[in-house]
Amino acid sequence: MKNRLLERFIRYVKIDTQSNPDSETFPSTLKQLDLSKLLVEELQSMGLDAFLDKDGYVYSLIPSNIDKKVPAIGFIAHVDTSFDAPGNNVNPGIIKNYNGSTIILNETYQMHPDQYPALKKVIGDDIIVTDGNTLLGADDKAGVAEIMEMAHRLTDDKTIRHGDIYICFTPDEEIGKGADRFNYDWFKADFAYTMDGSEVGGIEYENFNAAAAKVEFMGKSIHPGSAKNKMVNALHLQMEFHQMLPKFLDPAITEGYEGFNHLTESAGHVESAYAKYIIRNHSMKEFKEQQETFNAITNYLNEKYGYEAVKLEIKESYLNMYEIIKEHMYVIDYAVNATKKAGLSPKFEAIRGGTDGARLTYGGLICPNLGTGAYHFHGRLEFASINQMEKAVEVILNIINEVTL
Repeated sequence: MKNRLLERFIRYVKIDTQSNPDSETFPSTLKQLDLSKLLVEELQSMGLDAFLDKDGYVYSLIPSNIDKKVPAIGFIAHVDTSFDAPGNNVNPGIIKNYNGSTIILNETYQMHPDQYPALKKVIGDDIIVTDGNTLLGADDKAGVAEIMEMAHRLTDDKTIRHGDIYICFTPDEEIGKGADRFNYDWFKADFAYTMDGSEVGGIEYENFNAAAAKVEFMGKSIHPGSAKNKMVNALHLQMEFHQMLPKFLDPAITEGYEGFNHLTESAGHVESAYAKYIIRNHSMKEFKEQQETFNAITNYLNEKYGYEAVKLEIKESYLNMYEIIKEHMYVIDYAVNATKKAGLSPKFEAIRGGTDGARLTYGGLICPNLGTGAYHFHGRLEFASINQMEKAVEVILNIINEVTL
């Protein structure tokens, strides 16, 4: 079974499924459907009903094989990979029984445990790495492979008792749209888990409140030879705006529960410019205060220059699922017990980001996040432990058992 899980994972990561934040289609890239269609075929080959809907979501149900009523559970992962590093022509390599030494991916990229301490967590494991030219795609194809392996084991072994188990593979999670067209009416689980975390044994039910800000700067372009007291340089406006943001909320100097304002993009010329930011905080109060700061700076600059020099648009993306899950902690208890039964110590950490589960929770489907055994997401140094992935499958099966008892 270990070889089957590994082969499944390798098969999936070789399919390019990067999403595109600039696309106006849904899903944002058609190539995501290459994996989604394969998943439908594989689920159907297990004897399960499975389908790909018009929006690129894969749905399937493993029907209950018991007489008594137990909660229906869901397991969710996303097929798309990040656009932060190249995602085509993925060439994974396997390091057997990793000994803790420096891993040389290519002439440019290498990893040593002193610099990348996550490697110390997988010493003795068989790990899958990239060749340094692309990301691996373990975020979230490790989760996809684990859910598929769970389905395979349940359909192979009819003696494993369980209630209804719902499966969904979403598109476009990496661009914040994975829950946009989720079919709550079909997905009748009482609660679910996203398989989208890192270290196996991780149980995450706190995440950032998140917003995106776009700031537009309107300058006044005058020939520089006669610009005195007339020119307003939009690029200077953009720099002035940025310099007024709190320095201690730079993501490069924050950690844990600390929030941040992150400048992700800026461009322009004398007459016009723009900047894009993401705003994050676990505290709703501080999250709102950060947004107020953006508004205050905008108002100040417009008053200073005497016209609408700055336009601000802020859109909230997702909110901290803890505010809802704290009233349903039995869902976390199932995961804790399942993790312990797998011989692991549960680990709790607030996500410095978000998952589909955060938005699904606010949509009415309680959905914390579980570790998959993959690390260094979104980059060429991404890797996964096949041993931890096997443990993640064990945790899933233990959750099913916990709920069925």
